[in-house]
Formats: sequence, C-alpha cells, structure tokens
Amino acid sequence: MKKVLFFILLACTAQVFAQKTIYESQRFDELTKAHETLAILPFLATLELENMENLSEEELEKQESREGYAVQNALESYFSKKKNRKGFRVSFQNIKNTNAILLKNNIAINNLDVHTSQELCKILGVDGIISGNMTLRKLISKGVESPSLFDIISGKSDYGRIAIKLSDGETGKLLWKFEKTITRKSGKNTQDIIETIMKKASRKFPYDK
Repeated sequence: MKKVLFFILLACTAQVFAQKTIYESQRFDELTKAHETLAILPFLATLELENMENLSEEELEKQESREGYAVQNALESYFSKKKNRKGFRVSFQNIKNTNAILLKNNIAINNLDVHTSQELCKILGVDGIISGNMTLRKLISKGVESPSLFDIISGKSDYGRIAIKLSDGETGKLLWKFEKTITRKSGKNTQDIIETIMKKASRKFPYDK
C-alpha cells in the first residue's frame, strides 16, 4: 500500500511541475496598442487514442476537426461571458463569421497551418488571432470518464496537452502563449476544460482592462 501511495504522489508531483507555461512578449503593449478586434481560430488537434488502428484516415480527420472546433466554440463562450462581467479592451469576432470567411477563401482546419498569422488577419479583417494546438488521449468533446487507479500510477491520467497562442496581425509576432496539461481536474468536457484552463490563464491574459 505504501508503494502504491508513493507512486501516486510521484505521478501527481510530476504533473504539477509540467502543468503550465506562460509566455508574454516584452513588446506586447507596443504591438497591441491599436488592437481592437481578435479572431478565434479552430484549434489543430492531434489524437493519440487507444485502438486508433480501427479508424480510417477520414474518420480520424473528422474527429480531430470536431475537437478543434469544440475548443474554438468553448473559447468564444468563455471570452463572451468574461467580457460581459469584467470587460476586455478588445472585442472578439463571431466565430461563425470567422469560419465563413475562411471557407470563402478555401481555408479549412486542415490547411490553416500553411497560412501565416499576417495572412489570416488580413483575410479576416482583424488585428490579431487566437489559435492553438493540442494533443489528446481522449475525445474531450464527448466527455471523459475519471481515470482508473492504474492510469494515475502509470502517469497516463492526463487527457493531453493544449497550447493557446495570441499572434499580432501586422508583424506576425507571437504575443502571448499559455500551455497546460489537461488533467482529470480540468473538467469532463471541452466547455468545462477550457473554462478551468482559462481561469488559470486569465490573470495573465494581457487584454484585461
């Protein structure tokens, strides 16, 4: 029993140290002083699921897209609620408009990464973009169950990792980045997880009034 508790403590300690990383550009105020509108892009997801060999390439692509759009939607909900409560000095483009404009320009979630931040901002008519990527062991958009004791001991109790980035439209510079491990404490679906993650990041989100 003591050995089991030791390994659980070890796994939890390792997770704490690897959980989050925050970066903010030293030129943030200079580069964003004229910012008025940001766009939230669909996120790029890489799935590392069990029994992935049973999925066709088309099915895998659909599931990765579903996870990416779910995060985009969850971020819009989070920023909308927080803007109503506290306020930001920038507004956020409606994601339906964002996705429609991208579609009209033949840009989809599977070719977003071939376009620069500057190109995307010009196409969308915004001053900056919020984008990101994630690696997932679970389909969080469908909801996830609590991990087993074995998963906790083996260090596989987390659901993956997410990186949320903010880029300047004029220069293409990375302005802010927040990386975090998605753990069982983050929530059981995309909405809960993004809410939890952004609450931890919000003290550092630089557009707060």
